[in-house]
Amino acid sequence: MTTYTTLIILSGLVIFSYLFDLVANKTKLPSVLLLLLLGIGLRVLVDNLGLQTFNFLRILPTLGTVGLILIVFEGSLDLKYDSAKNKVIKSAFLSASLILLLTVSIITFIIYQITRQDLYLCFANAIPFSVISSAIAIPSVASLHKKTKEFIIYESSFSDILGIILFNFVVSNQHISVGSFASLGLETILIFVCSVFSCLFLLYVMGKISHHIKFFLIISILIMVYAIGQSYHLSSLILILAFGLFLNNADTIKNAWFKTTFIYKNLANDLAQLHQLSAESAFIIRTFFFVIFGFTMNIYELNNQDILINGFLILCSIYLIRFAYLYFFKKEHLLPEGFVSPRGLVSILLYYNLPDSLKLSEIGTAYLFMIVLGSSLVMSIGLMTSKSKANLPD
Repeated sequence: MTTYTTLIILSGLVIFSYLFDLVANKTKLPSVLLLLLLGIGLRVLVDNLGLQTFNFLRILPTLGTVGLILIVFEGSLDLKYDSAKNKVIKSAFLSASLILLLTVSIITFIIYQITRQDLYLCFANAIPFSVISSAIAIPSVASLHKKTKEFIIYESSFSDILGIILFNFVVSNQHISVGSFASLGLETILIFVCSVFSCLFLLYVMGKISHHIKFFLIISILIMVYAIGQSYHLSSLILILAFGLFLNNADTIKNAWFKTTFIYKNLANDLAQLHQLSAESAFIIRTFFFVIFGFTMNIYELNNQDILINGFLILCSIYLIRFAYLYFFKKEHLLPEGFVSPRGLVSILLYYNLPDSLKLSEIGTAYLFMIVLGSSLVMSIGLMTSKSKANLPD
């Protein structure tokens, strides 16, 4: 394959992704679903032509991690805090945490019935299937009513964070004790302290940089801090969410010393440019990630009846728990929020980061592919059939 052929393919994927976004805005059909189908179609074409390809699984986790950082950061830059939103934030946190725990428990039971393996192994393998993907959820609700969008941004971001915390905790503690929870508490305090200092440092750097290239530097520092934190099993996604919220709300802090030290003349203009840059970068990364994920999947494994039945049971459990919780506790967020529970980028990252010693061979990538694709289909159907709130006044 020549350099020019590669450039044509990469450019074509970006153009298709842009067109898919336009379709998504008109139909509420998630662009991610179309990207997955594009990847599947390319894989079928390559197989039929007998072409040799690169092992894309090598770069998939890296692409996914960068995409997750950018998407959560972009979503947090959309959020303007005021005390009236405490109820929404609390509601989203409770929804994310309780639904996550309930879903993990039920999927653990299903995996145990499939494999008859140790419950610890079943629990570890259930976590990737239980986390809402902010990478899919946030872009999919961009055109919905403001309150719905805010709830989904907070809930899906909390789900990502809590899912990663739970995953790191389970992987690091095969034998859970009081010391395990004490260590978790210390790590959580540490990441909050790091978040505070990182937010202040990055805002200070933004104000002091006079070079015309500054926003990619800020994003690079953010990614580096995230990677360092994750390498020590800290839930650094908290830092990403905190920095976006901090930047977008820094001008509301009334402290005189803070305003003198950190708030500068062009902050509002810089925030607008940073938001635009992060949004477009997230768009590019998301495009390549989901096309590559679709390309790497072996769709012929879905011919297995057991995989289809068990995958369907897992998918049903996800939505039964979500609708039951929202119906009994959060009726104001029942529709269309009940359908917005996609699995995607975080699920894929957690699955591929599961140590080989903990992976269950019976729960292979076919299950992951089916849940990611199936949850995107359910969400798209739900968004298209639910009564839209987009035209209601904020």
